[in-house]
This record gives sequence, C-alpha cells and structure tokens, in this order.
Amino acid sequence: MSRKIRKAAVIGSGIMGGGIAALLAAAGVKVLLLDIVPFDLTDEEKNDPAARNRMVDNGMKATLAAKPSLFMTKKDAALIETGNLTDDFDKLADCDWICEVVVENLKIKQELFARIDKVRKADAIISSNTSGIPLAKISDGLSAGFKEHFLGTHFFNPVRYMHLLELIPGAETKQEVLDFIANFGEVYLGKGIVWAKDTPNFIGNRIGIQGIGRVLQAVVEDDITMAEADALLGPAMGRPRTAIFGTADMVGLDTMVHVADNSYELCPEDEMRDTVVVPDFVKKMLADNKLGNKTKEGFYKKGKDANGKRFKKQLDPATGEYIDIEKPSFPCLDAAKKAATPAEKMQAIVYGDDKGAKFVWKCTANAMTYCGNRIPEIADSLVEIDNAMKWGYGWDVGPFEAWDAIGVRKSVEKMEAEGLPVSAKVKAMLDAGVESFYRVEKGVPQFYDFDKTAYVDVPLSASALSLAAAKADGKVALSCPSASLVDIGDGVYCLEFTTKMNALNGEIIDFMGGALDYVDEHGVGLVIGNQAGGMPGAFSAGADLAFVLKKAEDKAYDELDAFLEKGQMGMLRGLYSSFPVVAAPYGMTLGGGCEVCLSADKIVAHSELYMGLVEIGVGLLPAGGGCLNLWKKYITSLPAGTDKDTDLAKLFIPTFMKIAMAAVSMSAAGAVANGHLSPTKDRIVMNRDLLIGEAKKEVLRMVEDGYAPPMKKKVRVIGREGYGMVNAEIFNMLNGGFLSEHDAMLAKRIAYVIAGGDVKSGTEVSEEAILKLEREAFIDFLKEEKSVARIAHMLKTGKPLRN
Repeated sequence: MSRKIRKAAVIGSGIMGGGIAALLAAAGVKVLLLDIVPFDLTDEEKNDPAARNRMVDNGMKATLAAKPSLFMTKKDAALIETGNLTDDFDKLADCDWICEVVVENLKIKQELFARIDKVRKADAIISSNTSGIPLAKISDGLSAGFKEHFLGTHFFNPVRYMHLLELIPGAETKQEVLDFIANFGEVYLGKGIVWAKDTPNFIGNRIGIQGIGRVLQAVVEDDITMAEADALLGPAMGRPRTAIFGTADMVGLDTMVHVADNSYELCPEDEMRDTVVVPDFVKKMLADNKLGNKTKEGFYKKGKDANGKRFKKQLDPATGEYIDIEKPSFPCLDAAKKAATPAEKMQAIVYGDDKGAKFVWKCTANAMTYCGNRIPEIADSLVEIDNAMKWGYGWDVGPFEAWDAIGVRKSVEKMEAEGLPVSAKVKAMLDAGVESFYRVEKGVPQFYDFDKTAYVDVPLSASALSLAAAKADGKVALSCPSASLVDIGDGVYCLEFTTKMNALNGEIIDFMGGALDYVDEHGVGLVIGNQAGGMPGAFSAGADLAFVLKKAEDKAYDELDAFLEKGQMGMLRGLYSSFPVVAAPYGMTLGGGCEVCLSADKIVAHSELYMGLVEIGVGLLPAGGGCLNLWKKYITSLPAGTDKDTDLAKLFIPTFMKIAMAAVSMSAAGAVANGHLSPTKDRIVMNRDLLIGEAKKEVLRMVEDGYAPPMKKKVRVIGREGYGMVNAEIFNMLNGGFLSEHDAMLAKRIAYVIAGGDVKSGTEVSEEAILKLEREAFIDFLKEEKSVARIAHMLKTGKPLRN
C-alpha cells in the first residue's frame, strides 16, 4: 500500500499543537485542528457554534500571533480547519494521521484514544506528543489494530524552528508505519529523526534536564552566577548563547520543573536521580510565578527602567533577589577566545585551572558519564543522543562529539584521578584501544557501537551529503582559507564558503574563477552551498564590510571598482558557463549572498530562508549583479512572448521596493513572494540536512536533460519613465518625514540603476551596462560620509544607523 498524508488532525490547539498544525500546513497537508468545548459556557453560549469553538479559535489566534512566526507564510492558515471534540469528532474518520497534543494526564489521554479507536480509519496513523507518560500505558486496552498504528511523535518547541522529531515505537507498532512516518517527518516536515525508546522524557529531555539539574546544583556549590555559567557553558563549549539559564527561561520554568519531576518520579533506578531534584530556590521561583521569558522574570529579569532604558538582571539563588550582571571574566574564557578551533576552545575551558574551568569540568564530567550510562536504556546508539541534543537543544556538537573534541582518554584519566565515576562502556572501549567515538572511513562517517564493540556506519538518508565527510576523505579539489571546492560525486562539485558568517571577500571572488575553470575541465556541474553552523545558520551574510570600509577609508576606489567588476563578471561567467550552477541557500542569505543565488541557473532553498538585498541599510546598493538579476527575475517570470506587451511599471515598482526597503523574507515561501525565488523554476526543501544532496540531484537532472547555457541577450528596461515616477514618490516621503535626505539620495540612485539609466522606456540594454551602473553608484555612495558612518556603525553594533 502506498501511504499518503492527505489530511491530518491535531488534537490540542495550544502553542505545541498549533505549531504542529502550522508545520503540516507548510508541507501542503490539510489539517483538522480540534480542542475541547470550554467548560464555562453559559446556557445561551452552549448553542452558539462560535462559543463552542472558543478554545480552538483562541489557540489558532495565538499560533498566528506567535513571534517568531510559527507559520512559514500566513497563507498556510487557509489549510487549517478548526473545530471541537464534541461537534467535529467524527471528522477524524477522514484523517490519515491523528496527532494528540493534549494535557499530560494519563486518564484524559486514555479516554480520548478510546474514542478515536472507534472512528479512525483502519490504516490511519495515530500518535501522541507526550513527553513523560509511557506509550504502553496510554494504549492499554485499545484494539490490536490501533496499537499496530500507534507511536510517539515528540516534537520540540517551537515546532517550526526546532529540528528534532523523536519517534518512539510502541511494542506492537508495524514497521511499515514507522518507516513511513520517519520518511514523512524527514522529507516533508524537514525534521531530524531520532529513534527513542519508551522511557520517561525519551532522549533529549532526559539528557537535557539532568545536565540542567547538575548545573543548578553546581552554581550554588561553586558560587558561580547565572551569567557566568551561561558564558562558560555557551558557544565556547559548542552550545548556544542561551546555554543553561537562558534556555530554561525560553522553555519556561514550569515546563522545566515538570520534566525534572518526571525524571525523578519515573526513573527510580537512575544512578544520578538526585541531580534532577528541583532546588528550593527554583521551587520558590515557581511559587512566585517567575517562569522565565513568558513572565519577564526567571533566572534573568528583563525590562525597562524609569528612563525607558532596557535592562537585564540575574537571580541570586541565595537571596532570591535580582542583581546586576557583570561581564564574566575567567582565564579559561580568555584562552578559549584565542583558540583557533572549536576543539581547542573546549579544551581551554575544561582543562583550565581557574574557578570557572573547574565548574565546567565538574558539570561536563558528570554529563559525559551520564550519557554513556544511558545506552542502551534510552537509545541504542550514541548517535541518537548526540543528534537529540543538537537538534532539540541547539547544540553545535553532541555530548559524545564534545567528548571526542576534548580527548576521550585524557578526560577519562582526569576523571579517574579525581575519583569521579566513569561509564563502564567507555572504559571498556578505551581498554580495547579505541580512542574516539567517531571516525571517517573512506568518506563514510562511522561511530563506535558499544554493543557490537566495533565501528559501524552512521545511518544517513540517501539524499544527505556530508561535506565534512567528503573533505575528510580527501575530496577537496581546490582550497584557500576562505573557500573550498569539494568533489561530491558523479562529476558534481560544491563551492563552499568558509569565512565567518560565510561573508564574501576578495579571496572568495578570486577563488570562484579558479573553481569554475576546474569544474569546466573536470566536472559536469556545480552546487554553491555549505553546511556550517546550527539552525538557521548563514549561507552568506553578505560582503565583508570590514574590507569595504577599509578601502573606503583609504579612498581606494579604483581597487573597489576592480573588486566589484571581478565579482560581477565571475557571476555572469557562472550563469553562461557550459555546465549548470545550482545555489543551495539557507538561513541568512543577505546582500552578496543573495546576489550569488540570483545569478545561479537554479536555486534549491531551505524552507528557513531569510533572503534579501539589504545593502541600503549600510548606505550602499547591490553591486554584485543584484539590481540586474532581481529585475531579470521579475522580467523572466512573464509567460513567453508577453514581455513586449507588459506594463513595465508593474514590475519596476516591486523590484525597486524590494531593494529600497531592504526586504528580507522570513521563510523560503516569503522569498517567493518577494521575487527572490521563482515559484516554478526554483525549489524549496524542508530539511536542511538534505539540501546539498537535493541541489546535486537538480544539477544531474539538468545535465541528463541536455543542459545548454541560457542565451545571452539584452535586457528590456523601463528607463527614465520609471525613475521619474519613483522620484516623485520619494519627494513626497522626504517631505513627510518618512525618509532622511541620505535615504532619499540612495533611493533615487537605486531607481536609476534598476531602470537601466537615462534611456527610453522599453529600451534593451546589455547586462554589462547595468552592472556598470551598479558599480558607479556603489563607489559614489562610498564617497558619502553618511554611508561610511552607516558601515562603521553596523560593524560596531550589528544594527543599522539612520542618518
């Protein structure tokens, strides 16, 4: 039988249920979102359909209003039908997947599933998003057919942004059901799949809450402040900036305590059970409704003072009062900042001898042993634990990857010297002469399987390509400090940027020419993409502004012009080369990063795409072909043969506005609406892990179809009619105080460039002519003090300057 999810039901319209419904809608699935009829209805309201649906309608409103948005685009909401569990229950009979997301109460869940068992389709998949109640108890007494189609599908909040989906098989779940939902979750919902066992809190929360619990104890034992703990256990240790206490505030202390209580009550044999006992000061916070970000008071307190200035304070566990935050300072942190690699940063922290380093070592040693002891209790392999923490908690590296980074043998010897417990499995691994949990063998990533006492291949989707594994296998064709060209098989190469935030600099521009030459001689096609950073990451944050500022301060305008021209010609050359070029953007794709994509034959984008030409924010304009290629994107979207009859103003105004307003999409769907992605030519991929692999498929498909480069031809422009029309509106906005004089000057010149210069409407001009207009405007803007000030301010503060 070929399964499809044509219609799904989500029962429970809270922020988790609403988030799951929004994600399903983004995948094009029709959704039935149900909740209970409110208990407090008056007799008159009981006969009012709107009143009976108040719970679900309020939930839907909250989902639509959530920030950051849970919807890829608000248009997806049209796929969601709302109802209640009394009037609309029978509609579940039409659903291919029914996902329960109700309160964590065993009796309520059992009663709900007993009702579902009577109306469900025989082959419908049923799942629970429970995080603490065993599935065996939930499904007890239900039909054999129900149990064969029942499993746990544990999403993490916020559903759109957290990559993790834990799948928990029931004792009787059919393998066919498990295989299908895993593929659907990975490909259609874009999730990283982790197989968990039916144990309390599954994997992510079981490991996560134990680590948080030990840190809560250690900050009191070692007199470490919340801000110090977060600085020590943050990016330097491969964790997000929110680290421990910032993360807890985001999740909510009520949720954190619920998970901790679950672990304590339901895991009586856990050897570190005492670490999840909630400290008294946290219980006091809960009683005082200090729940984190949702109440603006948690481990941190945020707000504005009497003068309207924002402040952030931290909780003192000893007093329960909020105190000022002093910038954390430890020798180990200073050493980590100077370290060149992530592994060296971690080593600087854990092997330091100052107060902060000892605190981190204590917490890390405890966590490593705990993780080692949880296999096979909660997961069959260390890969599942690593992925759960990366995808569910936003870590850059998982616990076992971090253990490899600091040195397994060295750390175990230190633990034993200090009398700390060590996982018996890890000791046995070292005794067998195995020094690391992971390795790459002939380009294939492998992990050490404790049960088999041997390395086995890391399970990967057929579409998932690892650039790191390819590079470890010696597949780097060309490289420089800022970029590399990697052989990803079948004659396809990947051009990867490797600078901070993948910013474009002179070295990358030079490298691109050599990369095109190499692919032309040795390959069949090129993917431009990378896999650096966590979610959402940065494909490229744009041009290296420090480089631009230095040239402007030195008045090296000729050098800048040559740099821009080389970049423009390189992108043109890629477009008209004898092989296809596919860009694979994700996350931040701004400025020059956006221009790289616009000049490709095709874009295969991740659904989380924040794309835009934002140069006006730093007093510049897109001069890497952005003005030209966005205009071409609009022009070429017209049906063949209609461009001569089209009112160019209808295309010119939105093109101009997208650049002049620095429009940035909040998703790939938004990039389609902005004109940066073509709705017919380009593709959107939900799972970033599959992005490079899917882009490679597009290259090979184009080659198989007999790829020929596009024919070079002139571009029809709107000319003086267009910028004249825009100038009138800019004049009105300037007089109304909506624009500064500098903004108005920038906008007028941008309109002139997009319009193709001082020519008649309908004139066809060469691409090189528009590119020259881009360069001239860019250089002229850099001669303006206010533009230079904008660049300097952005580099210093990370925020745009209005001047």
